[in-house]
Amino acid sequence: MKRYSPRIAASAACAAAALVLTGCGGGGSASGDASELDVATLTSAQSLDPADAIGSALPYFQAVYDTLIKRDADGSYKPMLATQWSYDASKTNLSMTLRSGVKFSDGTAFDAAAVKANIDHFKNGGGGGAKYAKTIKDVKVVDPAHVVLELSQPDPGLEFYLSDAVGLMASPAKLKDGSLKTAPVGTGPYVLDKSKTAVGTKYVFDAKKDYWGDKAKFGTLMISVFDNETAVVNGLKTGQIDSAVLQDAGQQQAVSSDGRLTRTPFTFDFQGLLLFDRGGARTPALKKPEVRQAINYALDRRTMLDKIRQGRGEITDQVFGPETKAYDKTLDAAYPHDPAKAKQLLAGAGYGGGFTLKLPRVPSMSDALTSSIQSDLGAVGIKVSWDQMDAAGAVQKVYRDRAYSAMVMSIGQSSVDWLTVQDLVTPGTFNMFGTTDPAVQKLLGQAQTGDGNTAGTALRELNKHLVDEAWFAPFYRMQYLLVSGSGVKAVTQSGMAVPSIYDYSPAS
Repeated sequence: MKRYSPRIAASAACAAAALVLTGCGGGGSASGDASELDVATLTSAQSLDPADAIGSALPYFQAVYDTLIKRDADGSYKPMLATQWSYDASKTNLSMTLRSGVKFSDGTAFDAAAVKANIDHFKNGGGGGAKYAKTIKDVKVVDPAHVVLELSQPDPGLEFYLSDAVGLMASPAKLKDGSLKTAPVGTGPYVLDKSKTAVGTKYVFDAKKDYWGDKAKFGTLMISVFDNETAVVNGLKTGQIDSAVLQDAGQQQAVSSDGRLTRTPFTFDFQGLLLFDRGGARTPALKKPEVRQAINYALDRRTMLDKIRQGRGEITDQVFGPETKAYDKTLDAAYPHDPAKAKQLLAGAGYGGGFTLKLPRVPSMSDALTSSIQSDLGAVGIKVSWDQMDAAGAVQKVYRDRAYSAMVMSIGQSSVDWLTVQDLVTPGTFNMFGTTDPAVQKLLGQAQTGDGNTAGTALRELNKHLVDEAWFAPFYRMQYLLVSGSGVKAVTQSGMAVPSIYDYSPAS
């Protein structure tokens, strides 16, 4: 649910989630009372400071904080705390006109100084999303109703970021004292009810009577945290939970015949093998594109999808999602299962005798997934060696120590090309060895500075180049299921694995 976020998390015991469920009280709208909405999630928010906002935790923050730009369910941008915005010719200055007369829930006025204070706080707060503000060199306060975001270089993803975590606005009076972690103060449609909230378990938000915008659709918003989807499904079936996103194929099947529930399938994450070490620092074989191509030909994606996901998903060989400009449907089938072709490529690259690929295995990886990968690659001579570890150990060894050449991961396929570029192509967390080449550098420059047509062409060429060079080995886009009870209408949100709080409404 991260942004869309990569997930390396282990499930905990059912008992804890069952305890949460029994303490929930009934989800109001599921039983016909449209004054309450209770949404279930597996994502907790230990801090409600906007600097810590990221991925699937965003609904917690949307409840109490407005963003500068609003992103509708279809991905289009609308005014929120900013009423107008435009770039200069160089695309390095974004001028914004701010909404007047808005106050934070502590009475502090929202203005240009508040925008500067918040963006500076986000950039320097050390949160996982801070990288999305890295191109904002300065926020220039023109007057109380106008700011200019000065960029170090053009950033095609900036509007998305400002409709996401970077754009969350908190009271500037509270930014420095640390209180926002447990006592959020924003301009949003709800306020946190601390007396009914148990951090890490259940969060309760009450609608503001004096909210500047459209009245909240529910008098009370509750977000209930679970450790596993079995308990979530039980809550949906009994009406204690109003809505949830189910990722597990088995749990999706468990609600498939319940006529009281509305089910909306959608895709967001792709699952695949991220080949970090394209320079061969840890595994010399991976320096050869033919070897990376062989890995792709070796994978029997159709069998994997049918066996592991019960067919719930779409095979793909590209990391760019269907909503992006870079997406090319033909690239979904660029590497059909062809073990003979894989062996030929390995032999031509000097690895006819095979090689060993050491991979980390975290508890969330199923036996079916690990055995499929091991069997498919083993059939062409690539021996997979799994290192068993917990989630914390994986973070240390994968990202800090760079101990592995590749890893099986689930990554959100954003609707915005530049997010995929920043996450997977430019040097950073998932390009930890800093791989690049002249074609990538040229096409990134064109995508970053060109107009719509030029940028779109460059992105499509970049995508094809990455697939041809086998930078990655995706398996499939995973189908998720947005499930809602009879009293609630929920729609999926472009650019997120979970709906925004604005995407729920009473069914009647």
